[in-house]
Amino acid sequence: MRAASFKAFGAPLELVCVADPEPGEGEVVLKVGRCGICGTDLHMTEAGGYGQPGSILGHEYSGEVVALGKGVTGLKIGEHVAGMPLKGCGACAPCLMGEPAWCVHGITFLFGGYAQYVRAAERECLLLPAGLSAADGALVEPMAVALHGVRSIASVAGTKVTVIGAGPIGLSVVYWARRFGARHIEVVETNPARAEMAMHMGADSSRSPAEKGVKPKAGERPDFVFECVGKPGLLAAAMATVRPRGTIVSLGFCMAPEPFTCWAAGARELTIKFPALYTLEEYQIALESLAKGHVEPRAMITEVVSLDRLPAVFESLRKPSQQCKVMIDPWAV
Repeated sequence: MRAASFKAFGAPLELVCVADPEPGEGEVVLKVGRCGICGTDLHMTEAGGYGQPGSILGHEYSGEVVALGKGVTGLKIGEHVAGMPLKGCGACAPCLMGEPAWCVHGITFLFGGYAQYVRAAERECLLLPAGLSAADGALVEPMAVALHGVRSIASVAGTKVTVIGAGPIGLSVVYWARRFGARHIEVVETNPARAEMAMHMGADSSRSPAEKGVKPKAGERPDFVFECVGKPGLLAAAMATVRPRGTIVSLGFCMAPEPFTCWAAGARELTIKFPALYTLEEYQIALESLAKGHVEPRAMITEVVSLDRLPAVFESLRKPSQQCKVMIDPWAV
């Protein structure tokens, strides 16, 4: 099969021809329909990143089941699924509760969506409801990340929410905060096109981080701030924004040290949460929301590219642009 391989830090992805994957026990092989490019992939391949040279990236995928491994009984050849890119043991308490990300034996990450075929775990594949496309299925992963973050707090109903960053995760936070009844959703974003997209997704207002006005009164500060960019300094900015005894949810997954002091948080009794990944239930909720016609997240998809174009487009995403969610169609010519 054709694939795009990560060869070296700071170097472009390389098109390669490798053997088709074989399903292990409890696994299936998917013919990839769509795979999204995630900011995490960009960070993993930068100088100082933690990606594994020689690997095939891509974890936001959906596709058609084309091969079944030993013991697979819940899926059939030809079915279309959204694949969760990880695998637990299936027998421990977290796995049985639908939380394979917290498998007591550790998890296996099933990346590889930047290719024509990918291995996936049967238990972590969910059937695409009628009417949903491969692109919809590939949106589920970032939507589930955001949903897990929103659900990490008691409730946003009737509250004021600020979202820092209107990339796919930030936009998905806006989507869920609106679904769950937030009173006012503000988005902080430098890119006007993304700010406009946030309004489409359900935000009430947007502003640039450069905009400085009168210091808001205590009662006007947000109850919750979601940091969805992942750059150093933004948690400190969130701490300065949220109300006393408010909550900050870190979904940007910054990979560099954050310059803030515990005193700055403790003096106002702030809570900072660091949710990670998602549950099977959250994958299902995302699919059901799209199936019910709440399809605003489709607007995040700004381009679909072939494997041939992927290396150049991947590198271009390291710089600011009008792109939001770029997807790969590995069968396009």
